Amino acid sequence: MTERRVTLTFDNGPTSGVTERVLDLLGGAKILSTFFVIGRKLDDGATAGLMKQAHSAGHWIGNHTLSHTVALGDRPELAYAIDEIEGAQQRIGKFAHPEKLFRPYGNSGRLGPHLLSRPALEHLLAQNFRTVIWNNLPEDWRDPDGWVESCIAQVLKQDWSVVVLHDVENACLVRLGELLQRLHDLGVIFEQDFPDAVTLTRGGRIVGPSKGYIAD
Repeated sequence: MTERRVTLTFDNGPTSGVTERVLDLLGGAKILSTFFVIGRKLDDGATAGLMKQAHSAGHWIGNHTLSHTVALGDRPELAYAIDEIEGAQQRIGKFAHPEKLFRPYGNSGRLGPHLLSRPALEHLLAQNFRTVIWNNLPEDWRDPDGWVESCIAQVLKQDWSVVVLHDVENACLVRLGELLQRLHDLGVIFEQDFPDAVTLTRGGRIVGPSKGYIAD
């Protein structure tokens, strides 16, 4: 029997009324994940508190840009990259993972050269960020009726799935418990770490296939 690994990640939060319920479900299943947060959301005390709650529960906190509006590869100025990366990182502060996890904005989860500009890549390398992408995007925000089945299908096709879900309204929450049970029934190994296949930079060096994710 093929041994399959699954890393669950949650993007675009924290969101009051959603993130705390996601944390409850993960806690009940004894699964640790990573929350890639949007920096601007941390300007609100309540949502910043949810980040702290996730961190206290053992989940990793990653940087998902300051504004989540324009992909770094679509605005190649260094100043924009620094603002988007460091603006969020400053707000995360002491709750950041020691490796400074960063996930670029994909614009509806797309992978491609829009993810990073060359100045952004150089900054991530210089500042020792671990840049993480994904290989399982079930589109929970777009397909409420079919995303669980899509996620499972993608899990069955690869040895290690890095799943992107969203702790925002009208996304994964309603069916998250079902997904966790189905993954448990499949006997997957839940990981909190990330494989090199989805790691673009780490410790000041390029790790994965970053060439296809940098705008010329």
